[in-house]
Amino acid sequence: MTVRIAPSLLSADWARLAEAVAICEAGGADWIHLDVMDGCFVPNLTFGARFIETVRSLTDLPLDVHMMVVEPEKYFEDFARAGATGLSIHVETAPHLHRQLSRIKELGCKAGAVINPATPVEALREVAADLDVLLVMSVNPGFGGQQFIAHSLDKVSRARAMLAAARSPAALEIDGGISRETITACWRSGADTFVAGHAVFAARDPVAEIRALRDLCRAVV
Repeated sequence: MTVRIAPSLLSADWARLAEAVAICEAGGADWIHLDVMDGCFVPNLTFGARFIETVRSLTDLPLDVHMMVVEPEKYFEDFARAGATGLSIHVETAPHLHRQLSRIKELGCKAGAVINPATPVEALREVAADLDVLLVMSVNPGFGGQQFIAHSLDKVSRARAMLAAARSPAALEIDGGISRETITACWRSGADTFVAGHAVFAARDPVAEIRALRDLCRAVV
């Protein structure tokens, strides 16, 4: 499997956004993760299309947009136009998930589905073959810097088995509490894409931290 590191700008200093993006590039990040929160589905409010557009103007890296919003379909066109590479939506807010994933693809973006800690992997079985990204939350979404939920490892293993059964090449992403202490176990469980916010941007050397996270996965034989 390919290791992908996706630093989350949620933990960066937005007053120095260009510098944060440059750090991601210098560290060899594969994606940049953007957390869109509406203050309704999750207890926090972040940004929308204008922020995505600004980040797109600063980098050619893929922009992995995680939509923690109700009625996500209202934003698909704006976010795609702003430069999102992929749009991942929560199964908990998507009663017409197949239709919504199809619409994301029609707009030229990678289509992802996200499951909260209390949502079973089984909720995505019927669309597993349609996914470009399956994102497992290993914290309850809404805030950065939370503690990793240990039973997420078993969930990642089950998600990997489900994708394999569906012959899906989707990226298996994990988000929440990813750090040097947790990334190796996540990789062993089957995750290949790692969202790291606090671990990267609170580090003394964020560039070196991105590289260290990747190296910990590569060291596993």
